[in-house]
Amino acid sequence: MNLSTTYLGLKLRTPLVPSASPLSQHIDQLKKMEDAGASAVVLHSLFEEQIRARNTRPEHALLPSAEGGRAARAFANVVVERLPAPEEYLDHISLAKRTLQIPVIASLNGTSFGGWTTYSRLIEQAGADALELNFYSIPTELDRSAEDIENEYVTLLATIRNQVEFPIAVKLSPYFTNIGHFGRRLEKQGANGLVLFNRFLQPDINLDTEEVVPQVQLSTSSALRLPLRWTALLYRRLQVSLAGSGGVHRGSDVIKLIMAGADVAMLCSVLLRNGIDYLRLIEHEIVSWLDRHEKDSLAAIKGKLSQAHCPDPSAYERAQYVRAVGCFPHASGE
Repeated sequence: MNLSTTYLGLKLRTPLVPSASPLSQHIDQLKKMEDAGASAVVLHSLFEEQIRARNTRPEHALLPSAEGGRAARAFANVVVERLPAPEEYLDHISLAKRTLQIPVIASLNGTSFGGWTTYSRLIEQAGADALELNFYSIPTELDRSAEDIENEYVTLLATIRNQVEFPIAVKLSPYFTNIGHFGRRLEKQGANGLVLFNRFLQPDINLDTEEVVPQVQLSTSSALRLPLRWTALLYRRLQVSLAGSGGVHRGSDVIKLIMAGADVAMLCSVLLRNGIDYLRLIEHEIVSWLDRHEKDSLAAIKGKLSQAHCPDPSAYERAQYVRAVGCFPHASGE
């Protein structure tokens, strides 16, 4: 059975790629991913805060007083102290490349120029096969327009693209006004792939302590609908690689993404919940589905149900909203 695919110009045995997570912080875990069937791996992210902490005076490493005060700065500094130094991240890349046979994709997480251009070069020199830029930010300034925000991202990408030669994927949030238009802008500035999507970690409120608390909720397969839809809408309309991320928990989820036009399926929550060896089961489920449907490769179903090939293209657009709501049982009073 041929499960091969190409992502960012990299030839991969299967579309199963563990995404950035704490699991990739240790070489033995990375080796376990490779042995379990991962075709490539995205390393845990090097955060903008880590770079800034290295490039500024400690007492001003992260947040100026106007952005949160003494308590916020103290909390942020504690968080950064628990993360590896940027230099350690580069060493981790080099060791991973010496240990693994599969491609190693580094990850930079942030929004401003900071040390990104410098570290993108260093990451390439350390031997990474590609770089994933994770644009993770929630704009709160009321005087910044959507165009301003997009322009900053595009400029950042263009600057990094001029510094490095290896492939770059951009991991996007789903909250841009026109994802397709923005994706095309990124493509023109040298992006080789898009990862759809990152997940913002939403805080909660503890009513007992009356505090805002961070909360990490692992995804379920229901989260797949969003990357599935946009992968299907962008397939062949952009010439970049497409990675589906969020809600990939079973072999059937991977099949759906491939049918929508994805090149790879990124996995995180499922591995955190069930362990790295769960990759073997997912691959087995993919092969079993292809066998049952008499398909000899994933290429045979690639993009089959993208908007470009869907018998009912409006299934991905607003027309289906009316139909779906109208068909809901309780809508008719039943």
